[in-house]
Amino acid sequence: MTVEIKTLDFEPKRHTFGHVARRIGGDKPATRYQEATLDAQATENFHYKPLYEPQFWHYDTAKTKVVMDDWYKPLDPRQYYYATYNIARANMNQAVERNFTFVEDKNLLGKVSEDLKQKLIIGLIPVRHIHWGSNMNTSEMCQRGYGTAFTAPCMFSAGDHLGMAQIVSRIGLELDGQTGIGLDKAKDAWMNDNAWQGIRKLVENTLVQRDFFELFVAQVFAINGIILDAIYNGMDDAWGDASLPISMLTEFMNDWQKEEARWSHSTIKIVAAESPENKALVSAWSNDWINRAEDALRIYTTAIAGDENIAKTYADKMRTTAKSLGLEI
Repeated sequence: MTVEIKTLDFEPKRHTFGHVARRIGGDKPATRYQEATLDAQATENFHYKPLYEPQFWHYDTAKTKVVMDDWYKPLDPRQYYYATYNIARANMNQAVERNFTFVEDKNLLGKVSEDLKQKLIIGLIPVRHIHWGSNMNTSEMCQRGYGTAFTAPCMFSAGDHLGMAQIVSRIGLELDGQTGIGLDKAKDAWMNDNAWQGIRKLVENTLVQRDFFELFVAQVFAINGIILDAIYNGMDDAWGDASLPISMLTEFMNDWQKEEARWSHSTIKIVAAESPENKALVSAWSNDWINRAEDALRIYTTAIAGDENIAKTYADKMRTTAKSLGLEI
């Protein structure tokens, strides 16, 4: 008796979905990112306009003043879809856990003075409220934005800000001996301490912004690019002996900032380059929100670090970045 083993090759009738094939040209294999992103958003056959906003459809390009011929132009250079995003963040979170374990084992925060702990609780831990506001902003961009290429990364960014708020909360618990008292003090500082009121006003002004792309500019340039960058990187002198462990525990934020900017800055550059009108709008928004962020940050750095020049340094840094993206700053 003989047994013959044969293999058969089955040629698929189609290599990808029709709407993806129309985007990439011809019936050829598409990447997972392309299949998860291109034309994934519904565009027609809606039954009625939302009662809470009857002037717009559920997905409506009129929810921003900028005009794009195709909202699938600003693709994510990281090519994140659900799986790749979660894999990347899981790897980054492993570093967070290692850093927390190291700081706890060496009791690095436990060795700092009680006065410095209280300064950190008042001067750093309220940042978790900035991240919470940023989570609400990026969720709103996803809800009001147009095109999966834009809205999907916004939702990923919302998850990032929620995670960073949790990291800051863990630092607060390290400082107060896991009692939670420090988190209450930090919330009170966010609500009442003069040092935070400029930044709090800035965040609350973004929460009521209805133009989803102006909100995007405000989040990327003002909050991410100036406020958070300055607090995580420009306050080492203020944190004194605690600067090293704080830098370790906030390493995720710095890595995230560099990675997220690859997408957010690219998106702003593409949208602004679409037309002179877009460029003028985005430039005006950028100037406005960068100036607001500088004023808000100056109040904070003067009160916490005794240095008002930090605000100008980080605002000018962001102005230089904006110019490199083709904006008139």
